[in-house]
Order: sequence, then C-alpha cells, then structure tokens
Amino acid sequence: MGAMQFRDFVSFDFKTSVLGFGAMRLPLAGDEPRDIDRDEARRMLHRAVDLGVNYVDTAYPYHGGESEGWLGWALGDGYRERVKVATKLPTWKVEKRDDFDRLLAEQLERLGTGIDFYLLHGLDAESWRDKVLAHDVMSSAERALGDGRIGHLGFSFHDDYDAFVEILSGSDLWEFCQIQYNYMDEEYQAGTRGLELAAGRGLGVVVMEPLRGGQLARPTLEVAALWAAAERDLESCVPAAVCLPESPVEWALRWIWAHPEVSLLLSGMSTMEQVEQNAHYAGRSSEPLGAAELEVVSRVRDTYRRAIPIPCTACKYCLPCPSKVAIPDILALYNDAVAYAAVDVARLQYTWIGEDARADACTQCGECEDRCPQGIAIVSWLEKAQQFLAVAEG
Repeated sequence: MGAMQFRDFVSFDFKTSVLGFGAMRLPLAGDEPRDIDRDEARRMLHRAVDLGVNYVDTAYPYHGGESEGWLGWALGDGYRERVKVATKLPTWKVEKRDDFDRLLAEQLERLGTGIDFYLLHGLDAESWRDKVLAHDVMSSAERALGDGRIGHLGFSFHDDYDAFVEILSGSDLWEFCQIQYNYMDEEYQAGTRGLELAAGRGLGVVVMEPLRGGQLARPTLEVAALWAAAERDLESCVPAAVCLPESPVEWALRWIWAHPEVSLLLSGMSTMEQVEQNAHYAGRSSEPLGAAELEVVSRVRDTYRRAIPIPCTACKYCLPCPSKVAIPDILALYNDAVAYAAVDVARLQYTWIGEDARADACTQCGECEDRCPQGIAIVSWLEKAQQFLAVAEG
C-alpha cells in the first residue's frame, strides 16, 4: 500500500490528508441510525488514522445526534492529538441570536474536545438570509474564533452557483468550504465553477459525496462493461509506468484528486474493508489521469445519466419524515430497479419495509422536499415508486 498523500490546506498550519473520515455512515449494531456499532466504528477510525488520515468530519444531526458523542469517545487513547476535528452548526435550529452560542456549547460538551474546523451546515440562499444574516450568526462566529472555541470557520453548501457566490462573498471570515463534487456533478450546485472560485479566493475546499452516496461504487451492467473495456484497452496502450485505477471507486476518487483545487475529499466509510481500500487509493492519489482515462469517465458519466432516474445521495436530510416514510430506502430501491435491471429483487426488498413506512404512507406534506439538498421532487417519486414496487404484493 502506498503512503497517504497530503496537501496544503491553504493558509492553515498543517497539511491535510487527501482522504478524510466522514462520520455520517458508521456501521450499525441495530436498525436505527442512532445504533452505532461503537467498538467497530472506533476500530475503523483508529485504523484510518494509523494509515495517515488526519481529518475527521461529523455534524450535529449525524446518526440521530449520536455521531459527535461517539467521535469524542472514539478519539481517546491519544488519537485526538493526531487529527483535526470538523463539525457543523445545525443552522436550521437557529431562531434567535443566542442560539449559536447555545448550540456550540452543546456540541463542545458532546465532543468533549475542541473544534478545529466549524462549518455552518447545509447553507443555501434561504438559510443564509433567514438564519445567518437575520440572526447575526457571523458576529457570533467571529467571537467564537476570537476566544478559541473554534479554530477555523467555513460552510457546507447545497444550492445553485449563484447562491454559492452570494454566500462566499458575504463574509471575510470564511477560510474553507465543503461542496458536493464528483464526476457526475461538474455542473450541479457549486460545481467546477464554485470549486475554482473558492480556491481562487484562497479558501480550502473539502469535497463531500465523492461517490454520490455510493451510487458510483455500484456500476450498472452497462457501466461495468465500460470499466471492463477500459481496463482491457488502456492496459494495452498506456505506458507500463502509468498506474490505472483498480475499481469504479478508485476511478471516482482519482477523478476528484486530479483537481488541484481540492484540499481533501470525505468518505463516509461503513466497513473496515472500505477504510483499507480508500487509504490504498489515497496513496495513489497523485497518479494523473490522462486524456484516454478522462474520456472513459466521460462515457461512464453519460451512461449513468441515462440510467439513474433519481439523483438521491442517501444523505438522509429528508428525515425524519413526519409520517415515518423510509424515503431514502424507497428511492434507492426504485433507482436500483431501473438502473440495475433488478426489478424482482427491488420489489421483494420493498416488502421488507414495514407497511407503515412505505411510500403510500406519504401525506404529501412536502417537508422532505424543503430539506432535500438535491431539490428532488420526492413526493412525486414516492408515488411512482409505490406504483412500481408494490406490484409484487398485488
């Protein structure tokens, strides 16, 4: 395994590992997101740090509010001193000016440690104006920077490019930002333009959803054929010294690492195997992708866009649903059925979802659509999913 690679995180006084550990998709010991398999998740985190990872990302709502507390506990035994900790203000909970200090105090208590990188979570134009500006959050953040409660300030983002420009230009306190970016999302949300704009202004850029919630790790039959053909064709025409990607995951990660504006990417790893594989790929992150490899990625992108109907990344921001509908699970089953030609399997798995959590329990209140960072018409897709997936029960 190659050694972990590191990059300058703009003006910060340390080099960040190109791979960060995301604490949003930890292994579970039960059926609920809160049921973190604490020991196994800690073992994974320690292994990642031992392999060179030095940036760990969590947030107030992850794993039903349990992720921050788990992380503080898991970073014992000397591991805290080896990493930088990032977490996020739940901006949607800010209703008055004092809420910033109250929520930050709660997070510091959960973590039991200092916060190196603090982000305003999931900003869009509405939350920027109605929460951050309306309640003078930036003044509170500036005080927290000044008294050392947080080390550096940034924001994570889910909106269009114009909103990104507005937020980026709205304060001189920003030192870094976190955006969704992968080879499917060059023009989505902040996209390549936002990446280059932020880096050009001297901000560090953290990339989230490098695999689009795992979608890019599970190739369709047509995409799998493209990867196989690329491996066969490129091996016969590229120099022996060129290190070709070994898997669809490495293709996706290497594509991101090929952008020098990216400081690091986050992976929400759920198994030890993923930790080992991603660290291995990070050790090869400096290997370039040539024109032939980039053309392969372009063909894969076009094929995926034709195959996957719902751009859901399973971020679970749509939850909790007031009617307890299992929204991400249902959308994933529909995508699988369509993109992977796995209709019978998807319909069988739909029966495993409790009747009160299936799509027909949706009351069309629209709360999920208000919270969805992808702007998905969830209510309409749930109707389609019910009609398609429930056929097996008829």
